[in-house]
Amino acid sequence: MKTEVLIIGGGATGTGIARDLALRGVKTLLVEKSDINAGASGGNHGLLHSGARYVSNDAESAIECMEEGKILKQVAPRCIDDCKGLFVAVEGDDEQYAANFPTFCEKNGLACKKLSVKEALEMEPVLSEKTIAAYEVDDAAIDPFMLSLENIAHAKALGSKQLCHTEAVKFETSGNRITKVWLRDTRSGKEFSVEPDQVVNAAGAWAGQVASQVGAKINILYSMGTLLVTQSRLTNGVVNRLRPPSDADILVPGGTVSILGTTSVTVEDPNLIIPTVAETDLIVRKGAEMIPSLETTRYIRAYSGVRPLVTHGEGGDGRNVSRGFVLLDHADSDVENFATITGGKLTTFRLMAERMSDLVCKRLGNTNPCLTRTEPLPSSMEGKWTEPGLAPKRWITKNSGVKDKILCECEMISENTIDDIEQELKKNGETPDLLTIGKRSRLGKGPCQGAFCSVRVLAHMYDKGSLTGDSGIHDIKAFLNERWKGQHPIFWGDQLIQAELTEAIHCGLFDLELCKE
Repeated sequence: MKTEVLIIGGGATGTGIARDLALRGVKTLLVEKSDINAGASGGNHGLLHSGARYVSNDAESAIECMEEGKILKQVAPRCIDDCKGLFVAVEGDDEQYAANFPTFCEKNGLACKKLSVKEALEMEPVLSEKTIAAYEVDDAAIDPFMLSLENIAHAKALGSKQLCHTEAVKFETSGNRITKVWLRDTRSGKEFSVEPDQVVNAAGAWAGQVASQVGAKINILYSMGTLLVTQSRLTNGVVNRLRPPSDADILVPGGTVSILGTTSVTVEDPNLIIPTVAETDLIVRKGAEMIPSLETTRYIRAYSGVRPLVTHGEGGDGRNVSRGFVLLDHADSDVENFATITGGKLTTFRLMAERMSDLVCKRLGNTNPCLTRTEPLPSSMEGKWTEPGLAPKRWITKNSGVKDKILCECEMISENTIDDIEQELKKNGETPDLLTIGKRSRLGKGPCQGAFCSVRVLAHMYDKGSLTGDSGIHDIKAFLNERWKGQHPIFWGDQLIQAELTEAIHCGLFDLELCKE
């Protein structure tokens, strides 16, 4: 197999690079050792930053976020809930910082509107009565899964290729060039090779591990952030704590739910991240200072992601390292057709992709300009079903008489929706299972966290011939174990009762042994 560009990493940046290069006429092969958005791109709060969060401590990131947010609202509006946002201070917060906030914004060119406390409470009635200051900014929410799936779908429509569950395990070099990269199918163990003209390392938190295989060193600080998902949407827009970035100071609408976070905990290994009870307690306690109802609302899941923060030394504090991205051409490692891009934020993924694509095209002698600043991101079947609330809209408006049974009552996912996703997966050479379907839909993301829908969807897949033998047993265990990881830290109230019911059904009735880790 040969390709002009091999892209390692299937997050927002990797898929964005694939689309950017495809629009310039460059064919790529994107490989991802797990599935789309398996890393930080799938473990964030979905905030499309206005830049206001960084105005006091990271002006470069603030300006990048502001500019990129405006572009994305123009070219990918379908992926964005342009809900606006508030920055609010409560009694006990630094009043000087609150007073200086509009000045910080003005210096960086960010829009910021001062509100009275009454106006803020009218916009978001759940705010604390102890609110003392509020400003409106241009924050929004973005669907990271739709974003990445539609970027790679457009790239493939233009001639590029994608292989999920495929890991780069060995690099062969001759002189100063990589001549061959060995890839391993992580499911079958089969190894095969590709001969690329250029290699792009967009592996996020794993970028340092990939680079080390060609003798390059990148100092990456792994900053784990944990977030909580509420059962329902609590606010109309984004709500931020009016203070320098800290723990539990953002609540972001996620369609029909809200996402509360985050934390910053330095970890040694990006593969070993699991939300803890201590973190969830901290998030709820701190978040309730801003929105009191967060102390009593029902949480249905916790999850974590790892920010890859590039440092110039061996250590550091995750809160004090820039959220800007780093583009490395590895000239100091004498590998002339290898480059790494890491760091940054979901909001700046398009800019990161543009900068990397500029470098790659310069090396290839391709003078075609970047088009992603103005070219709309087309809709695709691959990203269609990630939108919260879309499945019930479609099901309710279908013509009467069409047979279509609901399989997931929490998210109103029907048989036809599952069939659509399965067909698309097969078209892309993927094996449909509960986890891959869940990445591309709302399956298992409601209050029951897969307790009922997992069995129904599995039965439907057997009926359709998509599963045979005992493969479904391994499938449902993997799916429920993934959901379990996110429930363990929030076992109180209704969700504890829900978990006990799930265990009774799947372990007691169906005799499944789940890992519960």
